Amino acid sequence: MPSKSVLETKQAIVAQLKDKVANSVSGVVVDYKGITAEADTKLRKELRENGVEYAVVKNTMLKFAAQEVGFDGMFEHLHGTTALAIASDDVVAPAKILANFAKDHENFNIKTGFLDGAVVPVSKIEELAKLPSKEVLIAQTLYSFNYPIMQLAIALNAIAEKGEADQEALVSTLVGAAEEAPAEEAAE
Repeated sequence: MPSKSVLETKQAIVAQLKDKVANSVSGVVVDYKGITAEADTKLRKELRENGVEYAVVKNTMLKFAAQEVGFDGMFEHLHGTTALAIASDDVVAPAKILANFAKDHENFNIKTGFLDGAVVPVSKIEELAKLPSKEVLIAQTLYSFNYPIMQLAIALNAIAEKGEADQEALVSTLVGAAEEAPAEEAAE
């Protein structure tokens, strides 16, 4: 049986892990075996630059934390080497980065993940990885809001330009008609 101080340390780790999982918008659990230290360093750097926290975790610690959060569906995936990537802002970042990394590294596999307070399968993580980044989605949304206004401005501009051409034609017709009218009156 572990000593009281070891048990307290483990409980603190589980509590900290539980808080991180509960307060994150998404997370991905991976099997990281077989990658080189150099590849791991590059992966960690990319994750850090994108606001994703990544750490190797013990399966039992993650199991206790997941149980406290209500992620019982994660239990079946907690075996072998396990690392956890969590994001507090960008839902897509952990999935995108880790799925791209897994394509290039044969032994690196996604086990499961969580999103919106529920455990999700690998297929859902792969779908998330295919989504554009948050900035691109925001830009697309703003463009879709701005597009009708832009089309209206183009249409109004075309009407105004056509109106100017029609006005010039009307003025020249009226001026021509006015010049002809006195000549006709004089002829009578």
